[in-house]
Amino acid sequence: MKEITLTAYAKLNLYLDITGRRDDGYHMLKTVMQSVSLADYVKIALNEGGGISVSCSDPLIPANEGNICHKAARLFFEEIGGGSADIRIEKRIPSGAGMGGGSTDAAAVLKGLNILYGNPVDDRRLSEIAAKVGADVPFCLCGGTKFCRGIGDIISEVPPIKECAFLIVMPDFACPTAEAYRRYDENPTTARKNFNEFIKSDGEYWRHLYNVFEDLYGDRRITELTDKLRSAGALGAALTGSGSAVFGIFDAAEKAAVAARAFPTLFTSVCTAVRNEDILHNAEEYV
Repeated sequence: MKEITLTAYAKLNLYLDITGRRDDGYHMLKTVMQSVSLADYVKIALNEGGGISVSCSDPLIPANEGNICHKAARLFFEEIGGGSADIRIEKRIPSGAGMGGGSTDAAAVLKGLNILYGNPVDDRRLSEIAAKVGADVPFCLCGGTKFCRGIGDIISEVPPIKECAFLIVMPDFACPTAEAYRRYDENPTTARKNFNEFIKSDGEYWRHLYNVFEDLYGDRRITELTDKLRSAGALGAALTGSGSAVFGIFDAAEKAAVAARAFPTLFTSVCTAVRNEDILHNAEEYV
């Protein structure tokens, strides 16, 4: 049996703004995303029995056609004219965090299947398939530090973030994403004007972190967490994605580890930035 295991890295949104809404209902974004070392592990094994099976270490994650990894595999097999695989996900990234846990797993499935089948799909087409799977999946295919527009499918290079450490804090509440988008649709916000300052910060992106969802939610609990991270020594702090995880950026992992003590009852993770080249060479293949 031929199989492969890939590391599926989480992402953080260093900058996130909504720039409009398409006629099909999808919202257009302007975001800079960063891969970090907190990761899931995705094992893919080709099988001869036919079909697609998905299993996960987290019993709350659907292990059926409702799993985004199942959708990724189905679209890949439709592209190449058939195939079958067993997919096993070992979860480390918290669900409902805004860290792209499902998206990065799906990207790993696309990448892993392409390797196992001898790379029949080129990078451009694989990214197009990824966009059909989900908005963050194209970024998760390449990772690193990237500027993403549209629904996340238009990806540009930007300077990598300067060396730093991240402290991720997952609160004990969820964020009402659908409600936030409804608020935007009823009263669209004007795009922030500080994006040029953000991009020109020479990789010191913590100087101008921004997430429009913090404004849309108006939730003091999120503000309290980001303020607490700054008080604990973070150079900058923000919500990631549509939440509910927040993160702080520190100039050393040791400082981030000390700051984690300020959140004794919550999930925390100290991690580092992952570069594009690390993501492109993270597969371990068995034949």
